[in-house]
Amino acid sequence: MRILLIEDELDMAALVIRSVQEAGFAVDCAHSLDEATEMLALASYALVLLDRRLPDGDGLSLIRTVRAQQPGAPVIVLSALDAVQDRVLGLNKGADDYLAKPFDMAELLARVRAALRRPGAEDTPPMICGRVGFHPSTREVTVDGVPVTLKRRELAVLETLIRRAGRVVRRETLIEEVYGFDDDVQPNTLDAHISRLRVRLAVLEAGIAIFPVRGVGYLLDQS
Repeated sequence: MRILLIEDELDMAALVIRSVQEAGFAVDCAHSLDEATEMLALASYALVLLDRRLPDGDGLSLIRTVRAQQPGAPVIVLSALDAVQDRVLGLNKGADDYLAKPFDMAELLARVRAALRRPGAEDTPPMICGRVGFHPSTREVTVDGVPVTLKRRELAVLETLIRRAGRVVRRETLIEEVYGFDDDVQPNTLDAHISRLRVRLAVLEAGIAIFPVRGVGYLLDQS
């Protein structure tokens, strides 16, 4: 899942990016309304984290653009404007949640996960391929029902592939969904992450394998 952070304070942006990435999400960061508008037109986002005090205006003015271009993406406002009337205004403008600065990163991640859960998501069955189950609402991976831990890039690759199990996924699609705009993606970066994931799946005897399709991308299927 890819998240868009709109934050002009560089230190705050770095803290949020690190925490959200460690939780397994790809993150793009915009520092102004204009930059955010361009990113919303170029990529799909699962969720938007939105500061209010931006160099070119109030972040709340962007919510209408998010709703038009990314209708399924929840918006969480992160702002030092924490008076009751500020929070009410943010929610009335269409935000799904409003978190006052300063905040604890654990609380932010909890709110991100809560916002990503749709009504009935708890009842959504896991995606099954081989002996592996991927649980969309929690992004948990299991083998024969037993939870396993994957590094965040490996998890992102597996999520992208298992959602399209049995179909060839183009390299460009994997790169777009696994990495952020600011990530330094070298020609062999994706291949290295996939190689480590393939070894991990083999060690787990997961019953699935990732097959390279020369010149196109990768395919995940039962082995």
